[in-house]
Amino acid sequence: MKQLIERLQKTSHLEKDEWLALLNAENDELRQYAAELAREVRHSHYGKKVYIRGLIEFTNYCKNNCLYCGIRAGNPNAERYRLTKEQILSCCKTGWELGFRTFVLQGGEDPHFTDEVLCDIVQQIKKEYPECAVTLSVGERSRDSYQALFDAGADRYLLRHETANKAHYQSLHPENLTLENRMECLQNLKEIGFQVGCGFMVGSPNQTNECIAEDLLFLEKFQPHMVGIGPFIPHHDTPFAKEPSGNVEKTLYLLSLIRLLLPKVLLPATTALGTLRHDGREQGILAGANVVMPNLSPTDVREQYSLYDNKICTGDEAAECRYCMQRRIESVGYEIEESRGDHISKQ
Repeated sequence: MKQLIERLQKTSHLEKDEWLALLNAENDELRQYAAELAREVRHSHYGKKVYIRGLIEFTNYCKNNCLYCGIRAGNPNAERYRLTKEQILSCCKTGWELGFRTFVLQGGEDPHFTDEVLCDIVQQIKKEYPECAVTLSVGERSRDSYQALFDAGADRYLLRHETANKAHYQSLHPENLTLENRMECLQNLKEIGFQVGCGFMVGSPNQTNECIAEDLLFLEKFQPHMVGIGPFIPHHDTPFAKEPSGNVEKTLYLLSLIRLLLPKVLLPATTALGTLRHDGREQGILAGANVVMPNLSPTDVREQYSLYDNKICTGDEAAECRYCMQRRIESVGYEIEESRGDHISKQ
């Protein structure tokens, strides 16, 4: 199996049966070996820099009813909120002063945030902070909508594909959401010129190693600029409330394999990793990740943006998150990089 990992490092390609063999054979030794090679590849492209993004969770309204998500439309217990334009700009001001040069606006698919409203916010952020990058993560929209947001100044877009297996996709989503549309959205974003991120949950209900192998084949074909993966964590107000959480070790293994598959990719060590394991984000960095996203959202709304249970850092001020993250990164021999942190192909 080590030979397969070595070949992946050299060629950035495996066939489906080879991916399945690597996934089925996962053990401590293979995880450690994959992480060693992933660190080599990551250091060759990005050194020991870890890029920080300021996360602003600006609305927890969502029109969709995805079965895994705590802010799903069908959850009557969710305390809904929307940040105003002024509140979002205040978060950016705080973030800029703390050294953030990328702001990530993430929210549910909230009909209130029309193209006109969202474009105005993006334009104002770019006007006040012309050297910053704006990343959006607001779900499926029309191609015209994506074009308008790009023209307004948005640089990047995160849209997890969730799974490349159609049957698995349908088991996680209501009937009105389709894998075909999700893939079309990703293709539109890339063609328009965004730096595009996709990704999936590790250990989501009904996921098999075959599903993950298909995800890895999709990543190779699509060549995203960013890939966000994290362990599935159930939320108590969803149909998946009693499902087990995803596995941290498997997530770390996949981070390493994705680094070898996509050597230049921007790869976050996610909050979900830190939720399931106290040093999860540090371990993510050691597995090949090179991005972290501390929270800039106002503390009085953080608990409401509850995609899953027991999310960490909901009570911390932005500065606490920023400097806590820096200490964590430095504790494993890496350093925070205060720049936009674009994908190498876009620098």
